[in-house]
Amino acid sequence: MTTVLKLGGELLDSAAAVQSAASAIVRLAARGPLVVVHGGGRAIDAELAARSIAPRFVDGLRVTDEATLDSVVAVLAGRTNTALVAATGAAGGRAVGLTGADASIGMSRKVATFITAAGARVDLGLVGQPAEGSMALLHDLLGLGYIPVVASIGIDSDGGLLNVNADTFAAHLAARLNAAELVIAGATPGVLDANGNSIPELSLAQVDSMIASGTAHSGMIAKLEACRRAVAAGVSGISIVNGRGAADYRAAAGTRIFQVCGAGSLP
Repeated sequence: MTTVLKLGGELLDSAAAVQSAASAIVRLAARGPLVVVHGGGRAIDAELAARSIAPRFVDGLRVTDEATLDSVVAVLAGRTNTALVAATGAAGGRAVGLTGADASIGMSRKVATFITAAGARVDLGLVGQPAEGSMALLHDLLGLGYIPVVASIGIDSDGGLLNVNADTFAAHLAARLNAAELVIAGATPGVLDANGNSIPELSLAQVDSMIASGTAHSGMIAKLEACRRAVAAGVSGISIVNGRGAADYRAAAGTRIFQVCGAGSLP
């Protein structure tokens, strides 16, 4: 069964970090078909700073104008994707670099108006919400033993590029591929409670409560919303883990998310 792995940009912010991630990717791919989706937030922020553009976020989603989108595409589709594919190849994996624009993988609709957790209505700009898309290329690559490494860039029906949150994109692909697992790897040990302690398991009801109460905030809101969609689509093994130095992302410290707590565990 297929696993979808999302790598946060904080796990790819140096050559050594990319090499570590690549080694973990190869080990995970040895267990079965694997699709990797990556972000690149820190590198994007650095690129924006070099262009004297101030980043803006709403509930963990990047507000994206044309100048920001140009930086997003340059970083994700260019430097980050290429570096990760090269490192995965050097580690012994058969990686293929892609973006959501390839073969309609990431067909998306522009988010018209985003409603925040607090109920405010915000225009995010050139930000997309994944639509149906085509999984044919991913199925073909997986069938041939390749590891698709996908940058989280979407494309609309007119061929326009859109910035798609990597957590959202990974959850969408997991659902569309009928994946058995979705692993979201970042730099924190899963979902934290109000006291900063890692929560081993969360039900969907608890996810909703954390968002409504403000315990979950910033980027964690986008992660939890993505996980909720994946659970609803039937993805049974979902985890948000600390990927820093992890040799095995599936066993890393973090939070497992279920429809109802205690409903299962990662196989």
